[in-house]
Amino acid sequence: MSERTTILRGGRVVDPASGRDGVADVLIRDGRVVRVGPGLEVESEAAVIDVPGGCVVCPGFVDMHAHLREPGAEHKETVATGAAAAVAGGFTAVACMPDTEPANDEAGVTGLILARAAEAGLARVYPIGAVTRGRAGRQLAAIGELRDAGCVAVSDAGRPVADAILMRRALEYAAMCGMPVIDHCEETALTVDGVAHEGGAAALLGLRGMPAAAEEIHAGRDVALSGLTGAPVHLAHVSARGTLRVVRSGKARGVPVTCEVTPHHLTLTDERLAEYDTNCKMNPPLRGAADVEALVDGLADGTIDCVATDHAPRHVDEKLAEFDRAAFGVVGLETAVSVCLDRLVHAGHVSLSRLVGLLSANPARILGVEGGALTEGAPADITVLAPDLPVTVDARGFRSLARNTPFDGWSLRGGVAATMVGGRTVYVNASVRGADAFGLASGRAAAGGADAAAGGDPRAGAPTRV
Repeated sequence: MSERTTILRGGRVVDPASGRDGVADVLIRDGRVVRVGPGLEVESEAAVIDVPGGCVVCPGFVDMHAHLREPGAEHKETVATGAAAAVAGGFTAVACMPDTEPANDEAGVTGLILARAAEAGLARVYPIGAVTRGRAGRQLAAIGELRDAGCVAVSDAGRPVADAILMRRALEYAAMCGMPVIDHCEETALTVDGVAHEGGAAALLGLRGMPAAAEEIHAGRDVALSGLTGAPVHLAHVSARGTLRVVRSGKARGVPVTCEVTPHHLTLTDERLAEYDTNCKMNPPLRGAADVEALVDGLADGTIDCVATDHAPRHVDEKLAEFDRAAFGVVGLETAVSVCLDRLVHAGHVSLSRLVGLLSANPARILGVEGGALTEGAPADITVLAPDLPVTVDARGFRSLARNTPFDGWSLRGGVAATMVGGRTVYVNASVRGADAFGLASGRAAAGGADAAAGGDPRAGAPTRV
């Protein structure tokens, strides 16, 4: 019998891909799921982990939109620190955007990212290649070469593909390579020098506006081109209710369009700008309450396919500036799960099973990568949730190099108990009673050691600090 045989016993298993939601055991061998079911026979040499009471065993979460900054801006984030932040946040895999220096528009950069991820040995890292050379929007990158090097999608990251014929060709070539095009939807002629949502809050504060129509117009073009070519397009970080109408209409016509939303766009409005907090400055910007309500409805009715973080680390100096001059972007890998559990599941907007699907099966399907399900032969990438865990967000304890979060100091209900990648424990939250048993899965201390929840108090009932 293999020494790498583990059984997770007695937890609530929530796996939307297989329709499972109930108490079951999970048998893992050599990094793969062998069987899932109640009362599985315990093999004599298996490491037995009793899942802590109240915890939920889920397919590993996949973040399909993060910026890891390496190569070129390692003072903001590296692949290793981003991967550490990912597993602490419950993500077993992360897809990283190509806005590096140089841009990930050729195989050498892709290879470097994959090598750094292998050295870190934490989350799986899936590179996303650039649509155009240098992300300059003028000439297509070698999409086939990027696919062969290991890219799972193409995108120009924070820049829209403005030229319609170039976008059409990108969709056609990417579809031939079996990859989606991920587009940042922004009609930039309408957002020049804009720093906040065009609305009453920006007007009162004297901030230049970015109208929601800029996103809706560009999304409409992308959906039309997807319908024309039959090629899949994925709309990044949707923020406006008009964009959802475009997506809903496209799906009703059979257009292969998918979209994502971020936790910050689901929970914050432009009213947060009143204090000129630059940690609330991102692109697309925080919208109005009606937009947030529409996004939450879009989660529930299936219009929105997944939740992604748009993790965008910034150096402290980039945010310590006047609002107009501060950099766009917020980090999200270490707060996403707690924010979504507290503000979506516990608030009654979506079920736990729906949230798990938005974070696992759906992004894995869109990217065409393994994972997202706990079925026979699937990789044993597992996120263990503690849905009722008291959590206090403390940016000082982040594993990410960056601290630019709008959620610092928030008290939330729900967090991550442990994270496993390929059957190996890579994160344990010491604030969850009994979670230290997950160290048995790897035979060594998990990433972060015994106090893997930074600043966490191991006493029962004490809030985790993330």
